Amino acid sequence: MSLAPVRLVSTPSQPTPATSPVTVSRWERIHAYRWLWILALGVFVLDQATKLLVSGHLAFGTYYPPQAITVVDGFFYLVHVGNTGAAWSMLSGKSGLLAAMSLFTLGAIYVWRHSLGLRLLPVQISFGLLCGGIVGNLLDRLIHGHVIDFLDFHFGSYVYPTFNVADSGICVGVFFYLLYSLRSSQN
Repeated sequence: MSLAPVRLVSTPSQPTPATSPVTVSRWERIHAYRWLWILALGVFVLDQATKLLVSGHLAFGTYYPPQAITVVDGFFYLVHVGNTGAAWSMLSGKSGLLAAMSLFTLGAIYVWRHSLGLRLLPVQISFGLLCGGIVGNLLDRLIHGHVIDFLDFHFGSYVYPTFNVADSGICVGVFFYLLYSLRSSQN
């Protein structure tokens, strides 16, 4: 892989003497997406670090006290469970399909990065969170055959589906992108 500059040539409809080809190095192109990279790496590292901690301190399948860690009694617990599906256990048992969908999604984001407006800061923040979460859960599926979930919230008799840092990155990233898209379409 060479770091030699790549020559990008823009051809205007009417050439002028002041028009000249623009040379942009690979580093400059990568740097243009720096916030996407920083946030994606941050979400990925935090996700994997928290999953390592949970795996090291709680036996797999730990869901109820006294094995689970009570953070706020009756509301918030740290557990150690596996999810072979997507959010709310949709497509349970289809980890291979979900891993393929994750790879396809990451590829689509790369291919359509210009159409998505990934050079804009709000879009980079949204997709940085999203991509970091996708890669975190993808790695779990490839290594464990399931996603490690550990954040467990109870709201009275309702038990919210257990999730992890990667899931949070995905949801918050999608929410911010939708919010940004709605606000920019109104302007």
